[in-house]
This record gives sequence, C-alpha cells and structure tokens, in this order.
Amino acid sequence: MSQTNILKGVFLVGLGATSYGMLATFVKLAYGEGYTTAEVTSSQFILGLLGLLLINAFTKTRKKGAVIKATQKDIMQLMVAGTSLGLTSIFYYLAVKYIPVSIGIVMLMQTVWMGVVLEGILSRTFPSGRKVVAAVIVLVGTALATNLVESSTFPDWRGIMWGLLAAASFTTTMFTSNRVAVHLSSAQRSLYMLMGGAVIVFSFAAYTWTGSFNTDIFLKWGILLSLFGTIIPPMLMNAGFPHTGLGLGSIVSSLELPVSVMMAFIILDEKVTAIQWGGIVLIIAAIIIMNIRSRKGQNA
Repeated sequence: MSQTNILKGVFLVGLGATSYGMLATFVKLAYGEGYTTAEVTSSQFILGLLGLLLINAFTKTRKKGAVIKATQKDIMQLMVAGTSLGLTSIFYYLAVKYIPVSIGIVMLMQTVWMGVVLEGILSRTFPSGRKVVAAVIVLVGTALATNLVESSTFPDWRGIMWGLLAAASFTTTMFTSNRVAVHLSSAQRSLYMLMGGAVIVFSFAAYTWTGSFNTDIFLKWGILLSLFGTIIPPMLMNAGFPHTGLGLGSIVSSLELPVSVMMAFIILDEKVTAIQWGGIVLIIAAIIIMNIRSRKGQNA
C-alpha cells in the first residue's frame, strides 16, 4: 500500500472522527429540550437514509450508471455489519444521559486499545511496539483531557456500562469498514450499513415507545444529527479505513476526543482546565508521532 493512500486514509478517517466528535454536544442539547433517545436516534437514521439515497442516486446519474452494483450477498453482509452502527448510537446516547459528555467520550475512546487488540487477534500477531505505545499515549492523554485525574466522584455506573458497550460496537464498525464489500463505493456501503443500523434503531424506538413521538426533532436536531452522525462519518470512514487498516484507523479516530471537548467548551460552556488542554495536545502529538514513524518505516 502506497504512502499516498495511507495518508489519504488518515485524512478521511480523521474528518469522519471529527464529525462524530460533534454529536454528543448536539444530543445533550436535544436532551435539554426534552427529546428522548428514541426520538434522537430515529430522526438521525431516517434523515440519514434519505440523504444517502439521494447521494447514491446522484452518483449513479453522474457516472451514467457506470457504478459497481451490489449483489444480494454484499447487501446482506453490509446490513448485518451495519447493525453495529445502530447499537453504537443507542449505547452512546444512553451513556451521555447518565454521565457528562467528557466522560462519555472517554468510554467511547476505549476503541483505541480495543481496535489494536482486535487487529492483533485477527492477524494472530502481537501489535507492533509503535501501535502499543501510541495507544497508551492516547489513553493517558484521554484521561487528562476528560479531567478524570481531578475528578473526586465516580461516574454513574450505568453511563460507564453503556459507554463501554458503545466502544465495543464502534470497534466492530471500524472492523467492518475495513473488511466488508470494499469493492463497492463508500456511498453504497454506507447506505446498506445504515439500513442495518436503522433496523436496530427502529426496534429500540418501538420497544421504548411511550405512545407519543415529537416530530419537531426532525427539523430541530435531526438534520444536524444525520449529517454528522449517519452521512458524513460513515462515508469518510468507509473510504478511509481500507487504506489505514484497523489499528492505525482506530488511533486516528481518537481525534473525536479533542473535537468533543472543544465543542463542549464553545457551545455548552463547559469548563476546560489546563490539564485537559494538555491531554488534548498529548493525543494529537501521539497521532502525529505515529504517522511520522510510519513514514520513516516505509521509506527505510
């Protein structure tokens, strides 16, 4: 794999992670206005599906039908893989109901070590020292950036549980982005994966339905949530992960953390201490170091 393709993958995954980093703030604001988890996730996936259908139709028209068609097997595999997208959204949004956004991000960032471990298991090799060190640095930076060091109380266990489940399902999403039906366009793969995720989300909405649904969510928050949660990130990550691999991609995706902290600082007016900013810098430094070493290793 060429260095250009690796850097392209890093750029795409980084942008996707940045988009994901904005979600928690939007969800917190929606919760503050009385919307439920079912309303938030349903509006996000419904509008996301509509958006991806339009994107695929436009792509097919622009290329005059010269698009690789997905087989029934491709569609089924992508939909099954996409169930992890729905689970990630549900688990993550449930987590931030019980714990602050900063702690929720910490839990989701467990994908860093989960991804490296999973790649090692799948390849039956021990992760390289570079990946191990980078993962450890990212985790140390994460602890600082989310202010866990100065916290005097332990977060609600329900939020921790849902957050860890979100991390596990997000790791699965990263794996499938790198392995399933990679011969298809990122728009097609994102659409079918989102369909699979929608099955989970709609099932959750039906199970938790209380007899009413506030449709105002679609215009108020649904558009933002669908853009930054179900349209932009999946397309970018589906395009980027085949070039980066699971280990490097999972580390680059940790950019979601500093973006989330900055969003909370700017929009939610949350206090961010010097230690937290130091942690953000440490995470970004780890990502830069990882890529510089990768380039040296390949050029050697």
